[in-house]
Amino acid sequence: MFAPQSSRNLVTVFRRVSLMRERLIEGAGGVRLHVVEEGDPASPHKVVLLHGFPDFWYGWRHQIPVLADSGFHVIAPDLRGYNSSDKPGEIAAYRLVHLVDDVSALIAKLGVTSVHLVGHDWGGVVAWVFAMHHPAAVRRLAILNIPHPEAIRRGRKRLKQLARLWYQGFLNLPRVPELVLKGGRYAALRMLLNRSLKRTHALSDGDRERYLEAWSQPGALSASLNYYRALIRLGTGLPSPPRVALDVPTLLIWGEQEPVFLRSLAEGSRESVTTLKIAYVADAGHFVQQDAPAVVNDLLLSWFAS
Repeated sequence: MFAPQSSRNLVTVFRRVSLMRERLIEGAGGVRLHVVEEGDPASPHKVVLLHGFPDFWYGWRHQIPVLADSGFHVIAPDLRGYNSSDKPGEIAAYRLVHLVDDVSALIAKLGVTSVHLVGHDWGGVVAWVFAMHHPAAVRRLAILNIPHPEAIRRGRKRLKQLARLWYQGFLNLPRVPELVLKGGRYAALRMLLNRSLKRTHALSDGDRERYLEAWSQPGALSASLNYYRALIRLGTGLPSPPRVALDVPTLLIWGEQEPVFLRSLAEGSRESVTTLKIAYVADAGHFVQQDAPAVVNDLLLSWFAS
């Protein structure tokens, strides 16, 4: 088990955020993805970081410079609909089939056949599913605080777990979630972040303003909610994955103060992965990469080097 610690690099990380490169990469169906990157583009060692809800690329601000300093070319996209990426208007545009195809298109644009893939929350769902359908494109997989989709499916049969997923039904309502979440300068989303983060001062005032700016992009809030709407109303759009255990070396980093998914679902993920290492991080919550950035950085570097 790992205990959170302060990183000697955190001050440097904040100073370097403004130095990261930004560009647009075409994803699936012509949707343009805004990406932030650091490190040598010529390096064959690529790390792709996929954020979740209600995050954007900035949720990886502690990881990007550290990975780049270790020789990786690091790419952190805004997933479609978020922040500065394109925001298709129709719910169907956010089915998992398109999210997975976005990752395929991004990897192709990088000029490599495989990458180290990291995902958190919704980005973790995309990373799991991408690896299940395209295992040869993933050198090593790292997932933060989201169980394997099959473990989630099994967990929904347990009343205690199902009760923790009540919010997904609310987010599927038409228009109401937008009105609630947008009110008071996104007060509900700000409260979600504050309550989910366990480290004191994990967010500075400047960080909070970055989040408000991202959430305020026209169409961004509805687009992020459409991930939930598309999954529940329309399904994934993908063929059924192979009925075999995922044969990609996988690291599951789990903040022990996770508020949504039971720890048993993390352990239950072992049934669906050939090689799964679970690293539990004490006193960290759902946003483990922000609660315990130094620990997560060390875990990722060690995993990619092994």
